[in-house]
Amino acid sequence: FEVERHPVPEDFLRAYGMRSVTNLIVRQRFGSGGPTVALNAHGDVVPPGEGWTKPSYGGVIEDGRMYGRGVAVSKSDIATYTYALAALRAQDASGAALNGVVELHFTYDEELGGLAGPGWLLERKLTRPDFAIAASFSYAVVTAHNGCLQLEVTVHGKSGHGAMPETGRDAFRAGVAILNAIYAEADALKSRKSQVKGIDHPTMIVGLLNGGINTNVVPDRLTFRMDRRMTPEEDPSVVEARVRALIESVAATHEGIRVEIKRLLLANSLKPLPGHERLVEAIRRHARRAFGEDIPAVGVPLYSDARLYGEHGVPIVMYGAGPRTIAESNAKRPDENLLLEDLRRATHVVAGTVYDFLRAP
Repeated sequence: FEVERHPVPEDFLRAYGMRSVTNLIVRQRFGSGGPTVALNAHGDVVPPGEGWTKPSYGGVIEDGRMYGRGVAVSKSDIATYTYALAALRAQDASGAALNGVVELHFTYDEELGGLAGPGWLLERKLTRPDFAIAASFSYAVVTAHNGCLQLEVTVHGKSGHGAMPETGRDAFRAGVAILNAIYAEADALKSRKSQVKGIDHPTMIVGLLNGGINTNVVPDRLTFRMDRRMTPEEDPSVVEARVRALIESVAATHEGIRVEIKRLLLANSLKPLPGHERLVEAIRRHARRAFGEDIPAVGVPLYSDARLYGEHGVPIVMYGAGPRTIAESNAKRPDENLLLEDLRRATHVVAGTVYDFLRAP
Protein backbone atom coordinates (compact mmCIF):
# COMPACT_ATOMS: atom_id res chain seq x y z
CA PHE A 1 0.00 0.00 0.00
CA GLU A 2 1.07 3.57 -0.64
CA VAL A 3 0.64 5.44 2.62
CA GLU A 4 0.22 9.20 2.98
CA ARG A 5 1.53 10.63 6.24
CA HIS A 6 -0.18 13.72 7.61
CA PRO A 7 1.57 15.04 10.77
CA VAL A 8 -0.39 17.46 12.93
CA PRO A 9 1.55 20.66 13.81
CA GLU A 10 3.03 20.83 17.29
CA ASP A 11 1.31 24.09 18.22
CA PHE A 12 -2.11 22.52 17.65
CA LEU A 13 -1.16 19.42 19.62
CA ARG A 14 0.33 21.40 22.50
CA ALA A 15 -2.96 23.21 23.05
CA TYR A 16 -4.72 19.88 22.67
CA GLY A 17 -2.55 18.15 25.30
CA MET A 18 -0.65 15.84 22.97
CA ARG A 19 2.96 15.63 21.80
CA SER A 20 2.87 13.93 18.41
CA VAL A 21 0.23 12.68 15.98
CA THR A 22 0.75 11.50 12.41
CA ASN A 23 -2.44 10.44 10.66
CA LEU A 24 -2.26 7.92 7.84
CA ILE A 25 -4.34 7.72 4.66
CA VAL A 26 -4.27 4.98 2.04
CA ARG A 27 -6.20 5.73 -1.17
CA GLN A 28 -7.02 2.92 -3.58
CA ARG A 29 -8.66 3.81 -6.90
CA PHE A 30 -10.71 1.15 -8.70
CA GLY A 31 -11.85 1.79 -12.27
CA SER A 32 -13.37 5.20 -12.89
CA GLY A 33 -16.06 7.26 -11.20
CA GLY A 34 -17.94 5.65 -8.35
CA PRO A 35 -18.16 6.62 -4.66
CA THR A 36 -15.36 7.17 -2.15
CA VAL A 37 -15.76 4.93 0.89
CA ALA A 38 -13.59 5.65 3.95
CA LEU A 39 -12.73 3.05 6.61
CA ASN A 40 -11.56 4.67 9.85
CA ALA A 41 -9.87 3.01 12.84
CA HIS A 42 -7.75 4.46 15.62
CA GLY A 43 -4.48 3.14 16.98
CA ASP A 44 -4.37 5.07 20.26
CA VAL A 45 -5.50 3.32 23.44
CA VAL A 46 -6.11 3.99 27.11
CA PRO A 47 -3.39 2.89 29.59
CA PRO A 48 -3.56 -0.81 30.50
CA GLY A 49 -4.14 -0.37 34.22
CA GLU A 50 -3.72 -3.19 36.73
CA GLY A 51 -5.10 -6.70 36.99
CA TRP A 52 -3.85 -8.25 33.76
CA THR A 53 -3.08 -11.97 33.74
CA LYS A 54 -1.30 -11.68 30.36
CA PRO A 55 1.14 -9.07 29.00
CA SER A 56 -0.97 -6.01 28.23
CA TYR A 57 0.89 -5.28 24.98
CA GLY A 58 2.01 -8.82 24.21
CA GLY A 59 -0.62 -9.86 21.68
CA VAL A 60 -0.79 -13.29 23.33
CA ILE A 61 -3.01 -15.79 21.49
CA GLU A 62 -4.69 -18.53 23.52
CA ASP A 63 -7.60 -20.75 22.49
CA GLY A 64 -8.29 -18.65 19.42
CA ARG A 65 -8.32 -15.33 21.29
CA MET A 66 -5.80 -12.51 21.13
CA TYR A 67 -5.16 -10.58 24.36
CA GLY A 68 -3.81 -7.04 24.63
CA ARG A 69 -4.74 -3.42 25.20
CA GLY A 70 -6.61 -2.11 22.18
CA VAL A 71 -7.12 -5.48 20.52
CA ALA A 72 -10.90 -4.96 20.62
CA VAL A 73 -11.01 -1.12 20.60
CA SER A 74 -9.83 -0.60 17.94
CA LYS A 75 -6.48 -1.89 16.71
CA SER A 76 -8.27 -4.99 15.44
CA ASP A 77 -10.14 -2.89 12.91
CA ILE A 78 -6.88 -1.63 11.44
CA ALA A 79 -6.50 -5.29 10.44
CA THR A 80 -10.18 -5.65 9.47
CA TYR A 81 -10.07 -2.72 7.08
CA THR A 82 -6.60 -3.42 5.69
CA TYR A 83 -7.43 -7.02 4.81
CA ALA A 84 -10.84 -5.98 3.46
CA LEU A 85 -9.04 -3.62 1.06
CA ALA A 86 -6.58 -6.39 0.18
CA ALA A 87 -9.54 -8.65 -0.70
CA LEU A 88 -11.02 -5.93 -2.92
CA ARG A 89 -7.68 -5.55 -4.69
CA ALA A 90 -7.63 -9.28 -5.29
CA GLN A 91 -11.15 -9.14 -6.76
CA ASP A 92 -10.12 -6.26 -9.00
CA ALA A 93 -7.06 -8.17 -10.19
CA SER A 94 -9.26 -11.17 -11.04
CA GLY A 95 -11.45 -9.05 -13.31
CA ALA A 96 -14.26 -7.75 -11.10
CA ALA A 97 -15.67 -4.49 -12.45
CA LEU A 98 -15.18 -2.13 -9.50
CA ASN A 99 -15.53 1.64 -9.69
CA GLY A 100 -14.73 4.01 -6.86
CA VAL A 101 -12.14 4.81 -4.23
CA VAL A 102 -11.48 3.11 -0.90
CA GLU A 103 -9.61 5.13 1.72
CA LEU A 104 -8.10 3.79 4.92
CA HIS A 105 -7.98 6.44 7.65
CA PHE A 106 -5.79 5.37 10.56
CA THR A 107 -5.73 8.04 13.26
CA TYR A 108 -4.32 8.34 16.75
CA ASP A 109 -6.37 10.56 19.04
CA GLU A 110 -9.83 9.00 19.34
CA GLU A 111 -9.46 8.62 23.11
CA LEU A 112 -9.07 12.42 23.35
CA GLY A 113 -11.96 13.22 21.05
CA GLY A 114 -10.69 12.89 17.48
CA LEU A 115 -10.02 16.56 16.68
CA ALA A 116 -6.39 15.84 15.79
CA GLY A 117 -7.42 12.75 13.84
CA PRO A 118 -10.48 12.63 11.58
CA GLY A 119 -11.31 16.19 12.63
CA TRP A 120 -7.95 17.42 11.35
CA LEU A 121 -8.20 15.50 8.07
CA LEU A 122 -11.76 16.64 7.37
CA GLU A 123 -11.30 20.28 8.37
CA ARG A 124 -8.32 20.61 6.04
CA LYS A 125 -10.14 18.83 3.23
CA LEU A 126 -7.51 16.13 3.02
CA THR A 127 -10.40 13.74 2.54
CA ARG A 128 -14.04 14.04 1.50
CA PRO A 129 -15.62 10.59 1.36
CA ASP A 130 -19.16 9.88 0.21
CA PHE A 131 -19.63 7.17 2.84
CA ALA A 132 -17.68 5.98 5.86
CA ILE A 133 -17.47 3.04 8.23
CA ALA A 134 -15.74 3.56 11.58
CA ALA A 135 -14.31 1.06 14.03
CA SER A 136 -16.74 -0.56 16.42
CA PHE A 137 -16.72 -3.14 19.19
CA SER A 138 -19.57 -5.63 18.90
CA TYR A 139 -21.65 -7.62 16.40
CA ALA A 140 -24.11 -4.72 16.06
CA VAL A 141 -23.94 -1.97 13.44
CA VAL A 142 -24.01 1.34 15.30
CA THR A 143 -26.03 4.16 13.73
CA ALA A 144 -26.03 6.71 16.58
CA HIS A 145 -24.16 7.50 19.78
CA ASN A 146 -24.30 9.90 22.68
CA GLY A 147 -22.53 13.22 22.86
CA CYS A 148 -20.21 14.18 25.71
CA LEU A 149 -19.59 17.36 27.69
CA GLN A 150 -16.60 17.43 30.04
CA LEU A 151 -15.98 20.35 32.40
CA GLU A 152 -13.30 21.26 34.90
CA VAL A 153 -14.73 23.14 37.87
CA THR A 154 -12.55 25.01 40.37
CA VAL A 155 -14.15 26.16 43.60
CA HIS A 156 -12.21 29.09 45.10
CA GLY A 157 -12.42 29.95 48.79
CA LYS A 158 -10.00 31.40 51.34
CA SER A 159 -7.53 29.52 53.51
CA GLY A 160 -7.58 29.81 57.29
CA HIS A 161 -6.08 28.11 60.33
CA GLY A 162 -7.74 24.84 61.23
CA ALA A 163 -8.13 26.06 64.82
CA MET A 164 -10.03 29.12 63.58
CA PRO A 165 -12.04 27.89 60.59
CA GLU A 166 -14.28 30.96 60.70
CA THR A 167 -11.36 33.01 59.35
CA GLY A 168 -11.44 31.07 56.07
CA ARG A 169 -13.94 30.30 53.35
CA ASP A 170 -14.09 26.53 53.02
CA ALA A 171 -13.88 25.49 49.36
CA PHE A 172 -14.58 21.87 50.29
CA ARG A 173 -17.79 22.70 52.15
CA ALA A 174 -19.06 24.65 49.14
CA GLY A 175 -17.78 21.93 46.84
CA VAL A 176 -19.74 19.26 48.68
CA ALA A 177 -22.93 21.26 48.18
CA ILE A 178 -22.14 21.59 44.47
CA LEU A 179 -21.39 17.87 44.18
CA ASN A 180 -24.64 16.99 45.94
CA ALA A 181 -26.54 19.15 43.45
CA ILE A 182 -24.74 17.47 40.54
CA TYR A 183 -25.56 13.99 41.81
CA ALA A 184 -29.19 14.95 42.41
CA GLU A 185 -29.37 16.16 38.82
CA ALA A 186 -27.69 12.94 37.66
CA ASP A 187 -30.38 10.89 39.42
CA ALA A 188 -33.10 12.98 37.78
CA LEU A 189 -31.63 12.29 34.33
CA LYS A 190 -32.65 8.64 34.62
CA SER A 191 -36.24 9.61 33.80
CA ARG A 192 -35.30 11.26 30.47
CA LYS A 193 -35.47 8.28 28.17
CA SER A 194 -33.98 8.37 24.69
CA GLN A 195 -35.99 7.11 21.73
CA VAL A 196 -32.85 5.60 20.16
CA LYS A 197 -32.63 1.82 20.55
CA GLY A 198 -29.57 0.95 22.62
CA ILE A 199 -29.40 4.32 24.40
CA ASP A 200 -31.19 4.57 27.74
CA HIS A 201 -30.88 8.04 29.30
CA PRO A 202 -28.35 10.85 29.83
CA THR A 203 -25.73 10.39 32.54
CA MET A 204 -23.49 12.63 34.63
CA ILE A 205 -20.54 11.72 36.84
CA VAL A 206 -17.63 13.39 38.64
CA GLY A 207 -14.45 11.52 37.79
CA LEU A 208 -11.58 13.47 39.39
CA LEU A 209 -11.15 15.52 42.59
CA ASN A 210 -8.17 17.49 43.82
CA GLY A 211 -7.61 20.27 46.33
CA GLY A 212 -6.65 21.46 49.78
CA ILE A 213 -3.39 22.65 51.35
CA ASN A 214 -2.82 20.57 54.47
CA THR A 215 -4.71 18.64 57.12
CA ASN A 216 -4.82 21.64 59.50
CA VAL A 217 -5.74 24.31 56.94
CA VAL A 218 -9.16 25.41 55.72
CA PRO A 219 -9.05 24.45 52.02
CA ASP A 220 -8.96 27.40 49.64
CA ARG A 221 -9.49 25.42 46.48
CA LEU A 222 -11.23 22.33 45.17
CA THR A 223 -10.97 21.24 41.53
CA PHE A 224 -13.03 18.48 39.99
CA ARG A 225 -13.70 17.18 36.50
CA MET A 226 -17.11 15.99 35.40
CA ASP A 227 -18.57 14.10 32.45
CA ARG A 228 -22.11 14.63 31.11
CA ARG A 229 -23.30 12.23 28.40
CA MET A 230 -25.97 13.65 26.09
CA THR A 231 -28.52 11.62 24.12
CA PRO A 232 -28.98 12.38 20.41
CA GLU A 233 -32.22 14.22 21.24
CA GLU A 234 -30.49 16.76 23.52
CA ASP A 235 -29.16 20.18 22.49
CA PRO A 236 -25.52 20.45 23.69
CA SER A 237 -25.71 24.22 24.20
CA VAL A 238 -28.79 23.87 26.40
CA VAL A 239 -27.17 21.05 28.39
CA GLU A 240 -23.98 23.03 29.02
CA ALA A 241 -25.89 26.16 30.03
CA ARG A 242 -27.98 24.13 32.50
CA VAL A 243 -24.95 22.48 34.11
CA ARG A 244 -23.12 25.80 34.43
CA ALA A 245 -26.20 27.49 35.93
CA LEU A 246 -26.62 24.65 38.44
CA ILE A 247 -23.03 24.95 39.67
CA GLU A 248 -23.06 28.75 39.82
CA SER A 249 -26.40 28.90 41.63
CA VAL A 250 -25.19 26.63 44.43
CA ALA A 251 -21.88 28.48 44.73
CA ALA A 252 -23.77 31.76 45.08
CA THR A 253 -25.34 30.53 48.33
CA HIS A 254 -21.90 30.32 49.99
CA GLU A 255 -20.37 33.60 51.09
CA GLY A 256 -16.86 34.28 49.83
CA ILE A 257 -16.95 31.44 47.32
CA ARG A 258 -16.52 31.77 43.57
CA VAL A 259 -16.34 29.13 40.85
CA GLU A 260 -14.39 28.89 37.63
CA ILE A 261 -15.79 26.54 34.97
CA LYS A 262 -13.66 25.44 32.02
CA ARG A 263 -14.92 23.35 29.15
CA LEU A 264 -12.57 20.44 28.40
CA LEU A 265 -14.56 18.71 25.70
CA LEU A 266 -17.79 19.08 23.78
CA ALA A 267 -18.38 16.10 21.51
CA ASN A 268 -21.65 16.11 19.61
CA SER A 269 -23.76 12.99 19.32
CA LEU A 270 -23.77 10.91 16.15
CA LYS A 271 -27.07 11.07 14.30
CA PRO A 272 -28.02 9.08 11.20
CA LEU A 273 -27.70 10.96 7.90
CA PRO A 274 -29.51 10.16 4.65
CA GLY A 275 -27.55 7.42 2.93
CA HIS A 276 -26.54 5.62 6.10
CA GLU A 277 -29.38 3.14 5.54
CA ARG A 278 -27.51 1.75 2.51
CA LEU A 279 -24.54 0.96 4.74
CA VAL A 280 -26.79 -0.61 7.37
CA GLU A 281 -28.59 -2.80 4.83
CA ALA A 282 -25.38 -4.06 3.22
CA ILE A 283 -23.61 -4.74 6.51
CA ARG A 284 -26.56 -6.61 7.96
CA ARG A 285 -26.96 -8.69 4.80
CA HIS A 286 -23.32 -9.72 4.71
CA ALA A 287 -23.26 -10.28 8.49
CA ARG A 288 -26.19 -12.67 8.14
CA ARG A 289 -24.12 -14.66 5.65
CA ALA A 290 -20.89 -14.55 7.68
CA PHE A 291 -22.30 -15.03 11.19
CA GLY A 292 -25.44 -17.01 10.42
CA GLU A 293 -27.65 -14.63 12.35
CA ASP A 294 -29.27 -11.22 12.13
CA ILE A 295 -27.32 -8.41 13.75
CA PRO A 296 -29.09 -5.35 15.19
CA ALA A 297 -28.74 -1.71 14.20
CA VAL A 298 -28.51 0.28 17.43
CA GLY A 299 -27.28 3.38 19.18
CA VAL A 300 -24.68 3.27 21.97
CA PRO A 301 -24.15 5.48 25.05
CA LEU A 302 -20.46 5.95 24.25
CA TYR A 303 -19.09 8.69 22.03
CA SER A 304 -16.47 8.35 19.28
CA ASP A 305 -14.70 10.21 16.49
CA ALA A 306 -17.27 8.80 14.03
CA ARG A 307 -19.38 11.86 14.86
CA LEU A 308 -16.84 14.09 13.08
CA TYR A 309 -17.64 12.49 9.73
CA GLY A 310 -21.32 13.08 10.39
CA GLU A 311 -20.64 16.72 11.25
CA HIS A 312 -19.06 17.07 7.80
CA GLY A 313 -22.10 15.59 6.10
CA VAL A 314 -20.69 12.10 5.52
CA PRO A 315 -23.15 9.23 6.11
CA ILE A 316 -21.37 6.91 8.54
CA VAL A 317 -22.01 3.85 10.67
CA MET A 318 -19.75 2.01 13.07
CA TYR A 319 -18.96 -1.62 12.36
CA GLY A 320 -15.92 -3.83 12.82
CA ALA A 321 -14.47 -6.77 14.68
CA GLY A 322 -15.90 -7.46 18.11
CA PRO A 323 -17.79 -9.92 20.29
CA ARG A 324 -21.54 -10.09 20.64
CA THR A 325 -21.39 -7.32 23.27
CA ILE A 326 -18.61 -4.92 24.27
CA ALA A 327 -18.62 -6.32 27.82
CA GLU A 328 -17.49 -9.73 26.54
CA SER A 329 -14.24 -8.25 25.18
CA ASN A 330 -13.14 -6.61 28.47
CA ALA A 331 -12.62 -3.45 26.40
CA LYS A 332 -10.68 -0.89 28.46
CA ARG A 333 -10.41 -3.44 31.27
CA PRO A 334 -7.75 -6.02 32.16
CA ASP A 335 -7.32 -8.91 29.71
CA GLU A 336 -9.00 -7.13 26.80
CA ASN A 337 -9.39 -9.75 24.09
CA LEU A 338 -10.90 -10.63 20.74
CA LEU A 339 -11.90 -13.94 19.21
CA LEU A 340 -9.88 -14.15 15.99
CA GLU A 341 -12.75 -15.89 14.21
CA ASP A 342 -14.87 -12.77 14.84
CA LEU A 343 -12.08 -10.70 13.29
CA ARG A 344 -12.06 -12.92 10.21
CA ARG A 345 -15.83 -12.82 9.81
CA ALA A 346 -16.02 -9.05 10.30
CA THR A 347 -13.39 -8.66 7.57
CA HIS A 348 -15.65 -10.63 5.20
CA VAL A 349 -18.58 -8.36 6.11
CA VAL A 350 -16.67 -5.13 5.51
CA ALA A 351 -15.15 -6.37 2.25
CA GLY A 352 -18.54 -7.51 0.98
CA THR A 353 -20.20 -4.24 1.94
CA VAL A 354 -17.63 -2.05 0.20
CA TYR A 355 -17.67 -4.40 -2.81
CA ASP A 356 -21.40 -3.77 -3.17
CA PHE A 357 -20.85 0.00 -3.15
CA LEU A 358 -18.14 -0.21 -5.79
CA ARG A 359 -20.28 -2.50 -7.97
CA ALA A 360 -23.42 -0.36 -7.74
CA PRO A 361 -24.59 1.12 -11.05
